[in-house]
Amino acid sequence: MDAPLLLTRDPLLLDEVARLAAAAGARPHTTDDVAGALRAWSTAPVVLVGVDLAPQLARLGPDRRGQVHVLALDDVGPAGLRTALELGAESVLAVGAAPGRLTEVLTDLGEGRASPGRTIAVVGGSGGAGATTVACALGQVAAAAGTSLVVDLDPLGPGADRVLGLERAAGVRWGSVAETTGRLSSRALREALPRREGLGVLGWAAGRAESLDPGAVREVVSAARRGHDTVVVDLPRVLDATTGEVRARSDLVVVVVSATVPGVTAAARLCDRLAAEAGGGGVTGEAGGVALVVRGRALTASEVTRATGLPVLAVVPEVRRLREWCDLGLGPVHGRRSPLARPMGEVLGAVPAPLRTRATP
Repeated sequence: MDAPLLLTRDPLLLDEVARLAAAAGARPHTTDDVAGALRAWSTAPVVLVGVDLAPQLARLGPDRRGQVHVLALDDVGPAGLRTALELGAESVLAVGAAPGRLTEVLTDLGEGRASPGRTIAVVGGSGGAGATTVACALGQVAAAAGTSLVVDLDPLGPGADRVLGLERAAGVRWGSVAETTGRLSSRALREALPRREGLGVLGWAAGRAESLDPGAVREVVSAARRGHDTVVVDLPRVLDATTGEVRARSDLVVVVVSATVPGVTAAARLCDRLAAEAGGGGVTGEAGGVALVVRGRALTASEVTRATGLPVLAVVPEVRRLREWCDLGLGPVHGRRSPLARPMGEVLGAVPAPLRTRATP
């Protein structure tokens, strides 16, 4: 079942949901048969339950599942909240007073995804650690199994589009995307960016890079997650409001550490701040966790972990022909046997990609 399931007898609620669904490009399957709704309970990508029928449904004791939302035109009140807890609902939405959240849910579904793609932020533990190379390599490996996007947020870096060999490809850059106001369509973003098969990149135009508004970055990352299986964000080594927007929406923050004493020392300071902001994160697979990728073998993974207090997901070897591959437009991962393919697969394996509800148009 591709359509969201809507269970309600309230005509005003029904009209409001229909209006929002039409704008979002998702057509719900509507019913007022509570028992019949159970038959579609496990197969519907999203279940929307009107507060008028939520108590009856809760008494039937449906199995717990994700993407269940209780809807009301206004405040549901304490009784409605208790019913939502009994159903295991993710949220209670007042669609008349604040339709934005339901619009997001329906837009995600209309664009082919009930849950956002995994998001991995990559930051260098020290200058020259190779964060852009790792970010691009992650994007290339992820693209072998689904759609992926590398978002370059470091205007002073080498340029993710250049590393991937897409600097001359047609498509929009940050200067154009950042000027967009309002909700950004994931389909429009995906189709507008420079792309090679399943891999896209959002980089910087030539010339001076303007500072980005945190709100614009938030909207771009949100649209990117809705439209791709994997989003990799190359962050600058600046912990500000803009990078904070990305870290808050990332399933994992990867710090790239040079396996040298100065490199590990600098990375340890950065990791302390990141782990503190993530609430003591560092456990892979948990939202907001912080983990490491080590470049080089001068220090062992266990030595780096002792210095930083964070787990090492992968060790990346030094690759002599890496610059040549990038200059040829092949990117850091030029095939399945590339020295970077396996360690990047290990990083991606820490955050499994969510399943699509259907193929993205």
